[in-house]
Amino acid sequence: MENEKNKEKKGEANSDLFGLGGLFKGIEKLVDLAGKLEEKGGISKEGEINFDHIKKGMKGIYGFTVNTAVGGEPQVETFGNIKKTPEGPRVDEEREPITDIFDEKNEIVIIAEMPGIEEVDLKIDLKEDILEISAVSNNRTYRKELLLPVKVVSKNLNHKFNNGILEIRIAK
Repeated sequence: MENEKNKEKKGEANSDLFGLGGLFKGIEKLVDLAGKLEEKGGISKEGEINFDHIKKGMKGIYGFTVNTAVGGEPQVETFGNIKKTPEGPRVDEEREPITDIFDEKNEIVIIAEMPGIEEVDLKIDLKEDILEISAVSNNRTYRKELLLPVKVVSKNLNHKFNNGILEIRIAK
């Protein structure tokens, strides 16, 4: 009997955010996430869906981060390979990496997470205030276009890549 109650509790915890009968649980989770956002200055949530029935080895990855600066507006950024279309969700081979942009006093710093690739796979293209990051390897493809807070010059761009983490620094 006690095991059945534990299974029910686990089932409740795994129910989707706004599932039938789970509206109040969903609201409770949103309040908890907002509290964590306020405490930590940001939150992140991600998940993976297996699409083997469509194509062998295909996985859908989707997530979001919400960051706030002191006194700033919350900024929501999505990442992954599940795209919203008028026809419904679509899974792409190309993933959108999770990124952070920091507007420092003398430079702009961009951090992008792209696990599963090597530095030789990277392509970085900068045109004034638009930065495009892409990478193609044997098993992963990434692409993201970022709008920078100011116009910058590509000759001022430096980057480091280590263990799937790309750090780009652009002097203003």
